Amino acid sequence: MVNRRYLRTKVMQALFAHKVNETEDIVEGRKKLTESVQNCYILFLYFFSIFPELRRYRLNKLEELKAKINPTAADLNPNTKFVDNIVINQIEDSITLNREWKNNKVNWTNHNDVIVQIFQEVQKLEEFQRYMNNAERSYEEDKQLVLDVIEKVFVESTLIHWFFEEKNVHWFDDYNDALLIMYRNIQSFKESQGKAVNISPLFKNDDDVDFYLDLYTKTVINDSYYASLINDKLKNWEAERLLNVDVILMKMAICELTQFPTIPVKVIINEYIELAKTYSSAKSGYFINGILDKVIVQLRENGELNKMGRGLLDK
Repeated sequence: MVNRRYLRTKVMQALFAHKVNETEDIVEGRKKLTESVQNCYILFLYFFSIFPELRRYRLNKLEELKAKINPTAADLNPNTKFVDNIVINQIEDSITLNREWKNNKVNWTNHNDVIVQIFQEVQKLEEFQRYMNNAERSYEEDKQLVLDVIEKVFVESTLIHWFFEEKNVHWFDDYNDALLIMYRNIQSFKESQGKAVNISPLFKNDDDVDFYLDLYTKTVINDSYYASLINDKLKNWEAERLLNVDVILMKMAICELTQFPTIPVKVIINEYIELAKTYSSAKSGYFINGILDKVIVQLRENGELNKMGRGLLDK
């Protein structure tokens, strides 16, 4: 499932798009934002679907070898450890995944060449060679191979990066998040689950859906007020000189400070400092921290920093 930082990143990107296209209304912006968040889930499903495709490709190759006019002993008695991998079979037979693949039209039709090249990358792994050469079999070893393939092939493969970016340019930003969600899902697999292995939903609960939609909507609605709070704190700076990303992040932070009572102040500040480090300049984290500290003082004096429940922690 996606975390709040991922959702904040998506809201930041949606607000940036809204600023560029000011004719876009809130309803359209919310729709595009939801589609953007859902795209991560579809990419997550695509990553899962690679393993059954690899298994089917390898199984077909083994059958072709057996069908040769003069098959060797090795052709007739191949090493089937990979195609018999229990975890890959769980993925292929998963009730949940098969339903979601169908609902989201996830398939590899006309892309068998990509699967072939991915399998070739898998074959080159030292971990794959050790796995295939080990006569012993265990569920944990099967699982570890799948995790190794994710970590050593899916994460690093130029081919897979290229393929998914060609399908959806926005998947560049979702790539690592989707892989991490998949990795954690497989870590939790148990042999006893069979085809009923647990696949986590995109969101932990409906609160996360409300969170990202409300954060976007309320930031847009209160844009002018948040801008005034920021501008009042800019000593020796002109608003026009600020990076657009920094301004958007500060507006989002102020929105969370004033409109989300259960989120602690310290959590909000830390989240936006980290986002600034990732998506803005090297000094943006320090700058945003300094401005927000001053804004918090004013909000507290005006009685606008209303926190309750968890929001009171580390106040």
